[in-house]
Amino acid sequence: MKHIVMFNKFHGSLCLAASLLGACIAGPLQAAPAISAAAPLVIGETFNIESKVLAETRHINVYMSRGYALPADAPLPVLYMPDGGLREDFLHIAGLLQVSVDNGTMRPFMLVGIENTQRRRDMTGPTDNAEDKKIAPVVGGSALFRRFIKEELMPEVKQRYRTTGETALVGESLAGLFVVETFLREPQLFDHYVAADPSLWWNDSKLLAEAPQLLDKRSTKPQTLYFASSGNAGIVKGAEQLSALLSTRAPAGLQWHYQQMPAETHATIYQPAALQAFRMMLKPKPAAN
Repeated sequence: MKHIVMFNKFHGSLCLAASLLGACIAGPLQAAPAISAAAPLVIGETFNIESKVLAETRHINVYMSRGYALPADAPLPVLYMPDGGLREDFLHIAGLLQVSVDNGTMRPFMLVGIENTQRRRDMTGPTDNAEDKKIAPVVGGSALFRRFIKEELMPEVKQRYRTTGETALVGESLAGLFVVETFLREPQLFDHYVAADPSLWWNDSKLLAEAPQLLDKRSTKPQTLYFASSGNAGIVKGAEQLSALLSTRAPAGLQWHYQQMPAETHATIYQPAALQAFRMMLKPKPAAN
């Protein structure tokens, strides 16, 4: 208020001087509106893990999408997401979760975003293709990254938050490759898998070549898998191969769906594909009678 008082005193002096000349106009001066200082806009939580598996610090972002009716202390299922930094895809997917929970098209979930350090290392398995190896100084670290999630991140999330035990994994492009690889190589790790434009061409599509044997070894645990492809011809080929394989060899208990989105590009498919996946695979469960 100090600056307002000073302004009024200054105005009064001018008015007095002007009145001696017969020129002061009657009426009080309007005070300036009170405006608060800017404050941080907080939408979630963040913490670091000193990973022994990866020998580095990993930054984790967390967002709770509870909806209007769910109590603040109710346990939540967890959606894990690579590319989970604030300058990556965390905010995009958090927004989709919140609007989907609010409009009743998906169940409330906790989003756990894993910020990248060396994305192309963590999202890819080993490769014999010389061109693949040119995309980054180090590739082929997906098994270690998966171990980090299983042995360090998941226990930390369970310790910090109230969770239901239900889990999901979502990713796009190379992260979509990581989702499919995890679905095939360590299926028990998650209940739901969502892959947008998965880069199944990696290592000359050898993951797809191994997929029949990997699928035959699976349990009959109830699970869901959603994957989508854009108009990218290289991506479509791998996605169609996976779809054809699942049409004949999908394990019992697996609910899966492949969606073609030819109007989307590799840069635009993540959000519309994730939205469809959430509505289809993570929709609210029917109320018990």
